[in-house]
Amino acid sequence: MSDLQGKHGLIVGVANKRSIAWSIAQAASRAGAMLALTYQGERLEENVRELGTTLSPSPLILPCDVTSDEQIAELGAAVEREFGGLDFLLHAVAFASREALQAPYVQTSRAAFREALDISAYSLVALSREVAPLMSARGGGSILTLTYLGSQRVFPNYNVMGVAKAALEASVRYLASDLGPQNIRVNAISAGPIKTLAASGISGFSNILQLYRERAPLRRNIEAAEVADAAIFLLGPRGCAITAEVLTVDAGFQAMGM
Repeated sequence: MSDLQGKHGLIVGVANKRSIAWSIAQAASRAGAMLALTYQGERLEENVRELGTTLSPSPLILPCDVTSDEQIAELGAAVEREFGGLDFLLHAVAFASREALQAPYVQTSRAAFREALDISAYSLVALSREVAPLMSARGGGSILTLTYLGSQRVFPNYNVMGVAKAALEASVRYLASDLGPQNIRVNAISAGPIKTLAASGISGFSNILQLYRERAPLRRNIEAAEVADAAIFLLGPRGCAITAEVLTVDAGFQAMGM
């Protein structure tokens, strides 16, 4: 597979080897891309650097706290110095406090709401603004983010994150409209539940996995590698006519009423 041969990509949101972002990074590397990976804080830096050693060619490893406009600008400058331009961005960042996820949505504090929307949705806007000139320098590019069906339907203990994902999906459409004239595509993948670091913060997650196995047409859960395959399609030239789309990869669960 060489859909991304000679391409340069930025992947924001790798946490550990179970991250969907890491599966996509591995697939992009196999497809021929040269990558830059970011980490948020010293706690995750060691994980990302260790994972990076398994990729060839070795990726650029850079810090980025998406709540900091200064760090986002520094990230863009570093990518420009190293790559000259950029062909694709994967945004795989989301956060809400455990308390905000567990409490009824009606009890969401202003601070928790602001934090979830800032990190999970606005960060896509800020990163897209930063990388757009780098993509224009290449004649266009592809931006991809990750969402979940909780943006459209109520799931237990998802609460404010569902609202944040709804804002993220709306942002995909508006960004696609803004950046389309520059030949920059913006899409999202809505993945079924996968055991990741983020999922560990959702109480009752094992029940959600079981529900999908019982009701999805394929009668199974999905794997991160399957999301990665869809991501490579959207990031690469085969998805060149697709933008403003939310592609669902969930074994068909989203189609079922009962």
